[in-house]
Amino acid sequence: MKCDASLTNRVKRTQGQIQGVLTMMENQAACDDIVMQLKAIRSSIDKTIGLLTATNLVQIIEDEHDIKLENIHDAIKLIVKGM
Repeated sequence: MKCDASLTNRVKRTQGQIQGVLTMMENQAACDDIVMQLKAIRSSIDKTIGLLTATNLVQIIEDEHDIKLENIHDAIKLIVKGM
């Protein structure tokens, strides 16, 4: 599967967030601050999963059925929003 640069950048951004949480833990930051950051990371990962899945679905449909997907992009946006 081809991953575009925006998906790769999302994962790199999440990696940076995780590193930030580790630093917070090492510096004994407040629990609620750490939890808030972990929730943001979880949300980021969930959205990335949705985008990755939608992108993969688009590639499969285009490859297998030679369909252009202008009409499906709104549905993909709804899937990703629902995550």
